[in-house]
Amino acid sequence: MSLYRTFTAADAVAYARQYGQVADPQSLVSAEEIGDGNLNLVFKIRDPQGVSRAIVKQALPYVRCVGESWPLTLDRARIEAQTLLVHGALCPRHTVQVLHHDPELAVMVQEDLSDHHIWRSELVKGRYYPLAAGQLAEYLAQTLFHTSDFYQNAQEKKAEVSRFANPELCQITEDLFFTDPYIDHERNQFDEALLPQVQELRNDAALRLAVAGLKHRFLSKAEALLHGDIHSGSVFVAEGRLKAIDAEFGFYGPIGFDLGTALGNLLLNYCGLPGLLSPRDAAAGREQRLQDVRELWLIFADRFLTLCHQHTRDAALAVPGYAEQFLDQVWQDAVGYAGTELIRRTIGLAHVADLDSISEPEMRAECHRNALSLGRTLIVNAAQIEHIDALLARIRQNG
Repeated sequence: MSLYRTFTAADAVAYARQYGQVADPQSLVSAEEIGDGNLNLVFKIRDPQGVSRAIVKQALPYVRCVGESWPLTLDRARIEAQTLLVHGALCPRHTVQVLHHDPELAVMVQEDLSDHHIWRSELVKGRYYPLAAGQLAEYLAQTLFHTSDFYQNAQEKKAEVSRFANPELCQITEDLFFTDPYIDHERNQFDEALLPQVQELRNDAALRLAVAGLKHRFLSKAEALLHGDIHSGSVFVAEGRLKAIDAEFGFYGPIGFDLGTALGNLLLNYCGLPGLLSPRDAAAGREQRLQDVRELWLIFADRFLTLCHQHTRDAALAVPGYAEQFLDQVWQDAVGYAGTELIRRTIGLAHVADLDSISEPEMRAECHRNALSLGRTLIVNAAQIEHIDALLARIRQNG
């Protein structure tokens, strides 16, 4: 018989008292439910002064924005906790700390990050964190290299691929990234003004063919233990600090997918800034996003190759030149997956504040159109965009 029950605020307080690792457990007296996502309950546990001291997160057995008609496995809570534990061991500086997790209750206690801010919210406000792109690159390089075939023992990695099998949440990604936006599906959401461009995308044979290839690689390339949903809303930032959170989509997949998702969210902000800030601030912000994109890729590539050259354990994969050849394919994948992130966040189920919080309807529609156009450009031309400067040139050409 399952022990699962949906937590109340009182349950969350009691759980944090037991597992929150605070010096005085009885000082935890109240809980505030702050979850704004679709999959979980998230409680801030506070002391009598209202200071948040711990986070209790519990998976729900359904998609929150749809309801019980879209059930989900609770095993994703185990996968999330274990992904964060693995990533935390490899890159503790940039991974939220898991203090405790219980797979039967689908609950975990995490360190409190109240002194941090959600990166997406800061980007929407035009606030710049100069170290964030490089810190995210370091997180991705460390976690993806050390869980790849360059470093992991082949037999151990095969066992890990099985342990992190995540079919239900991968199905969500497969549908929302690669299928729904390109067909007439009830989950899609977009302004009526975008319908002509949406229909063009649905009838675009070259685009559909390229998306098919991206989906097939997502289905078949178990290259490393991905975060699986590493967008700017899954990253907390503070001055000089960055932490990745929300890894319930973790699984072994193509390295370029995590890179592409991260790059795509920076580009969503790039597309939305003209509708969010004054013309002068928007122009400066867009230039900064392009530099963030450049820095994210270059620091990741440099760090990943350094790790390959110094720590590759497989003799065949250590052959000079192979790591560079592999990274070329990661780059091509990343460009394509960035394009799918732009399109699915614009016309699919899950939107972002970078675009949807634009108040003026015509400007909002124009920013949406630019995101769709850029997404198509990246997907269709990924093989011809051979390096980061070529990518930046394509982005500038898109407008």
